[in-house]
Amino acid sequence: MKKIILTGGGTAGHIMPNLALIPLLEKNFNLIYYLGSPDSMEENILKNYKNVKFIPIPTTKLVRKFTLKNLAIPFKLLKSICKTKKEIKKIKPDVIFCKGGYVSVPVAIAGKMCKVPVIAHESDYSMGLANKIILKFANKMCTSFEDTAKISKKCVCTGSPIRQQIFKGDKSKLINVKNFDKNKPFVLFFGGSLGSKNINNLVKDSLPELTKNYNILHITGKNNKISANFTNYYQTEFTNNIEDFFALSDIVVCRGGANSLFELLALQKPMLIIPLSKAESRGDQIENAEYFKKHKWAEVLMESDLSTKNLLQKLQTLSSLDKNQTNLSYALSGTKSNEMIVKEILNLCKKNWLFLK
Repeated sequence: MKKIILTGGGTAGHIMPNLALIPLLEKNFNLIYYLGSPDSMEENILKNYKNVKFIPIPTTKLVRKFTLKNLAIPFKLLKSICKTKKEIKKIKPDVIFCKGGYVSVPVAIAGKMCKVPVIAHESDYSMGLANKIILKFANKMCTSFEDTAKISKKCVCTGSPIRQQIFKGDKSKLINVKNFDKNKPFVLFFGGSLGSKNINNLVKDSLPELTKNYNILHITGKNNKISANFTNYYQTEFTNNIEDFFALSDIVVCRGGANSLFELLALQKPMLIIPLSKAESRGDQIENAEYFKKHKWAEVLMESDLSTKNLLQKLQTLSSLDKNQTNLSYALSGTKSNEMIVKEILNLCKKNWLFLK
């Protein structure tokens, strides 16, 4: 009976990559468990996966500023490790796969203490705090970027997990939701799983000019709808069929989360990246965006430069882009990434299992 524990949560960037691997993992493991925070995004999403058993564990998150709440972290982390150890001993997994985020830290530590092989994955160009900690306890760390893998001998570049559903988008499901001008290109704006106030405001301020030359698709994030009424403008707070939006889009304007960027790259979609500023993050999205710009896979618009004029200039540049520039080998994107990661997981199990049977 082959068993694996998956973990990762807090945002879609720590959850969706795990889901991308499940179809391959199901071919090699009899039981799949998912450890995550209670009443969380990961628990809500995993309700739709009948072959994955979700187990809630107590978690704690470091606040990146001085606050007395951080003084309680060591005690909360110890509690979480103890609870996780009990679950691991019950499950007796062959391997643990961590996809970053604060929920992964106690799982990696408990896994090491229980002598279970631990493998993790870092999506961003620079390693986040959680994965820096996890690396000390992991046997192997997969990375999306080649440069990131140079940090440690434990690291190997596999590329980013890609959900296969994104290749199955059907533009016909959206083409008639509004009276779109079929002769204009479609531009999709979205700000990640939680939405982006700055991107939403940019769209709202720019719509009179945008809609002159483009059809606009806008995923605002929950409770973030904007007041706007234009013939060729369609907005929704959330969607379960992002693949259809991707299929219809000629250009995508998005944040700098690595998972979204690699999915769009696999689809060869011209991108305009608006990364989170360092005032709102550790700067990882800026690094991701700069890497993509360096390789001519995307254009970048910094938050400090947001304006209708700059937005229109960037969209015009992307409209005239030769799509062949967005080609990328399977070493970093596409279906091979999933296979490479699962192969690393299976190798770590030290069993003579048939790979991808």
